[in-house]
Amino acid sequence: MKQEGPQLEALTHRLSECPADFLAEPRSKLQTNGVEVSAVIYDLIRDLGGRPLTKKELAECTISNPKSKEERNAIRLMLIASWLLHDTWFRARGTFGQTAYELLTKNLKEVAKLVEASQFVSDPDRREELARLCLQGLGLRPAGESETQAQDRLNTLDSVERARVVKAAREAEERARQIREEMRRKAEEEAAASYGRE
Repeated sequence: MKQEGPQLEALTHRLSECPADFLAEPRSKLQTNGVEVSAVIYDLIRDLGGRPLTKKELAECTISNPKSKEERNAIRLMLIASWLLHDTWFRARGTFGQTAYELLTKNLKEVAKLVEASQFVSDPDRREELARLCLQGLGLRPAGESETQAQDRLNTLDSVERARVVKAAREAEERARQIREEMRRKAEEEAAASYGRE
């Protein structure tokens, strides 16, 4: 996040105005209706100064298993992020094509496993999270923020990090419960042994 990017407020506002076409169901390999996400990504990468995508790269932008809710949500998030990245600020620089492709097809997958894609439009915190994730994926930080400020705020909103912390807390609580149970069992065994000696 070395370079300064656009104003965060402009990006979150853009997300709040995401058109219905970018919230519609994506087309899968077995369906003929729905949004052709690979075409949207192809156009976006070209508009951001990237080279034309290969068929293999475009396949990453298509639902291969229509029954997979996780894959469908990841593709839907890709579509919403494409709307955000098609902002004039990014297009005017003409240098983000390849990094945008990596962001869309790889960096957003973890958060898509945890958060319903439509929340990145409807919920203010999720809009800010997506805007910050996209900026980070492009090596940018919001205008007017230092690297430290940008990273701290992203950490505060990061759904993946929050899920990791919750999981670690649950695992720690489970370990503590097992230790308490083991201590209780040993105390009962010792009490029984001492009772038997009397």
